[in-house]
Amino acid sequence: MLVRGYAAHSSTSPLAPFGFERRTPGAHDVQIAIDYCGICHSDIHTARNDWQNAIYPCVPGHEIVGTVMATGPAVTRFTVGDRVGVGCFVGSCRQCDRCTRDLESYCLKGPVLTYGSLEPGSTTPTHGGYSSGIVVDEHFVLRIPATLDPAAAAPLLCAGITTWSPLRHVGLSPGDSLAIVGFGGLGHMAVKLGVSLGAEVTVISRSERKAADALRMGAHDVVAVSGARSLARHADRFDVVLDTVSAVHDIDALLGCLKADGTMVLVGAPPATLDLSPFTLILRRRRLMGSLVGGLRETREMLDHCGAHGITSDIEHVNPDGINAAWDRVVSGDVRYRFVIDCRKF
Repeated sequence: MLVRGYAAHSSTSPLAPFGFERRTPGAHDVQIAIDYCGICHSDIHTARNDWQNAIYPCVPGHEIVGTVMATGPAVTRFTVGDRVGVGCFVGSCRQCDRCTRDLESYCLKGPVLTYGSLEPGSTTPTHGGYSSGIVVDEHFVLRIPATLDPAAAAPLLCAGITTWSPLRHVGLSPGDSLAIVGFGGLGHMAVKLGVSLGAEVTVISRSERKAADALRMGAHDVVAVSGARSLARHADRFDVVLDTVSAVHDIDALLGCLKADGTMVLVGAPPATLDLSPFTLILRRRRLMGSLVGGLRETREMLDHCGAHGITSDIEHVNPDGINAAWDRVVSGDVRYRFVIDCRKF
């Protein structure tokens, strides 16, 4: 089927209108009219080939909410008119140890990404949610709670699950002390989710510019830091540190804020190696781990939790012809806290 979207045709070109064909729905496919798609910084990194893995033309977008328009004859979970979502991946081998444990994002053969991969058994690139429609195997389609605003729910499909998954993995419990490093698209979702899980949440940021927003979202404290020395007074304070920062920064100082047996999780992706002293870990039996987006079971759990607690992203709406300007603002940090494209206007 012919759809309309916006694509980057090289690492230096702005996004421009682009018409392309989606596959004809198969027996297990769900055809979705895309209503909203969030803008993730990963979209920009990919289109600009910062990670050296871009496929052009590139239609980004993996925070997709839409409406089911048609289903294949073997589809059992969805019917026409359902409100559904699609996240960061649209396929996996579904046979490896990780897939069978509902960890499709860590598939041993590699997940099929919503954009920037190849369709299974094909040389056709996958294209994402900056478009008017998409066709996805029902296994990778998610139901969006009717209680949530669909536009504000779109970022849950990446920013939400990226922060939910590690908080659940480390067993964050009521009364635990949680530090969120960085207060942007990921950080503000982490605050809302951490508070909803009963943690005592502190935001660590470069300034107090967003302190009022963090406190409004439920954070108990905001710490403005200018370097390792300003973090020293928070040594041995937190059970969990969730680091959302994608720039090079001092993780050794942040690790020093953990209690003994505490865990620091990296979900940001800095472009260069980060320095670490092993003694910062050894002397307090601290842990350092990384985390990708969660699998489908975790994502469904996260969506149900958000539906029950009324949790969505704080968003700014943008029309398709405003995507390039929105990208410029994302790069400069001028967004509170996620842009969402109105894809009904493609």
